[in-house]
Amino acid sequence: MKTFLFLALMLSSYSYAQSGHDHQNDTKKSDSKSDSHNEMHEGGHHGGMGGMHGDHHKPDKNALKQFFEPLPASIIDEKKNEALIKLGKKLYLDPQLSVNDKVACSSCHRLDNYGVDSQPTSPGHEGKRGGRNSPTTLNAALHIAQFWDGRAKDVEEQALGPILNPVEMGMPNEAAVVNKLKKIDDYKALFAEAFKDEKDPFQYKNVGKAIGAFERTLLTPSRFDDFLNGDESALNDSEKRGLTKFMHMGCVTCHNGVVIGGNSYKKIGVVEPYETKDMGRFEVTGLETDKKVFKVPSLRNITKTGPYFHDGSVETLDEAIRLMAKHQLGRQVGPGFIDDVKAFLGSLTSKGKE
Repeated sequence: MKTFLFLALMLSSYSYAQSGHDHQNDTKKSDSKSDSHNEMHEGGHHGGMGGMHGDHHKPDKNALKQFFEPLPASIIDEKKNEALIKLGKKLYLDPQLSVNDKVACSSCHRLDNYGVDSQPTSPGHEGKRGGRNSPTTLNAALHIAQFWDGRAKDVEEQALGPILNPVEMGMPNEAAVVNKLKKIDDYKALFAEAFKDEKDPFQYKNVGKAIGAFERTLLTPSRFDDFLNGDESALNDSEKRGLTKFMHMGCVTCHNGVVIGGNSYKKIGVVEPYETKDMGRFEVTGLETDKKVFKVPSLRNITKTGPYFHDGSVETLDEAIRLMAKHQLGRQVGPGFIDDVKAFLGSLTSKGKE
């Protein structure tokens, strides 16, 4: 069933993109001498729907419903899980989870910086860096899986990985983590309250459960959600134009759903090969078809979470858009397309923090 739905989505996004290109070609034939044609030509030859004008700036409402859905108000009962979330937040912020008390979850996933540290790759407890960019923890609980290669099924499982990673937080084993936490007075009451039905609340798996519960509260509703919920004024003309171009170009083939990505895996370099030594999901599955395949990143808060790509090698969002169009869609895009799409992506930023 999942395969059928995915194929249906791929087909519909392709058809929608093609309808945009067909309109573009018709417009170019009928208005070859106008200024709008010149803008259309830049957008068409170098970047898709660059010159769409008039009512064609308005995103198709049926397509919006097909490709996107607004962020839910909540995905965890915060009242019922108050003690668990309180414990999880403390653990998330606590560098004592690392071997030398220097690195916390929040070191790489800063809550005051959209869930990232704004570095290509993050330093661990000895200053050594991993090979991949640290993705944001905001809205991460809504992803299909965790890490760039999807090796953890949810945020609860993901939270346990870095603690034992020798490069990241460096704790030697699960028992060492539990024994260390048992010696910290604050945690005795917190674990007892969060896991009151368990005879021994100090278990390594419970560390993940608590951090995961906290991360499930990290949702960031945006103006785009207001727009999806019917508020036409939530986006300005430039943002609507960018959204239309984003859809017509075919970006929605991968970046769709509630977090505008995060719900599928794709090879980087679908059309034009992309040079990277990282084999991505292949390291998890061992399948040849998974070489250079990564989880599609969410675009929520994307204007605030650079640098970009799995290795953090792309410094600016402009360059990320250009490279994605080239390598994933086989298209060259100009400044007009990039500026408009970037305007739309700005509407995905957490409300009040644009």
